[in-house]
Amino acid sequence: MIRCCDTGRPEGIEAALTSKFETLFPHLDERQGRLAMAAEARSLGHGGIRLVARAAGVRAGTVSCGVAELESGEGPLGLVSREGGGRKRLADLHPGLRPALLALVEPDVRGIRCRHCGGRRNRHAGSLQS
Repeated sequence: MIRCCDTGRPEGIEAALTSKFETLFPHLDERQGRLAMAAEARSLGHGGIRLVARAAGVRAGTVSCGVAELESGEGPLGLVSREGGGRKRLADLHPGLRPALLALVEPDVRGIRCRHCGGRRNRHAGSLQS
């Protein structure tokens, strides 16, 4: 077995890990993926977190969190993602976004599309209510 002169690990370990993760990750949820990466990193020892992060295409902090989860001995969570995880809604991040979008669309949208009359039902509602 040829060993890399820098780390003493077998050459090609990163490529092997990349292949393993590409095969495995589509079948795992977020937490399971973190724990799988953490187990690999721990088995590699010193420098394993960085190597696994590069192979998996994630931040080293993600692998470190997985290692901490493994070492804490936490049981399975009820949710896959932690509370507050995931992307925030754009409307929450930018409060003026929704009114601005509605202002752009509002002049053109004035009622429900009506198949029978070939246009919008409420277009002439103002002139009919005199």
